[in-house]
Amino acid sequence: MPAPYSYDLRQKVIDAIELDGMPKTEASQVFHVSRNTINLWLQRKAQTGDFLPKPNHRPGNNHKFTDWQKFKAFAQEHGDKTSAQMAELWDDDISPRTISRALKKIGFTRKKNLRLPRT
Repeated sequence: MPAPYSYDLRQKVIDAIELDGMPKTEASQVFHVSRNTINLWLQRKAQTGDFLPKPNHRPGNNHKFTDWQKFKAFAQEHGDKTSAQMAELWDDDISPRTISRALKKIGFTRKKNLRLPRT
């Protein structure tokens, strides 16, 4: 996702239009911003009183796990269960796929390690 235009540029464009009386078409050519973008900024200023960019959300999942130590202890305790069973046992409403991604992130595996000596 591309970065939004800086607040400084937005302010210069809006000031040129509102204070100096510059037409939108001329402002779009001078500042190298599309006229549609200028219209959107003016609409946002009329609606909210400012022309700040909308907040960017980080791409990816919504990061349901915040306490990774708690999740590691949970994985050690319930490591023999499937992801669906672990999702049912977890405190919050969470999907088995989210459990699976979190297990991968902490490096938890159910694979046998053949290099360890048998006891």
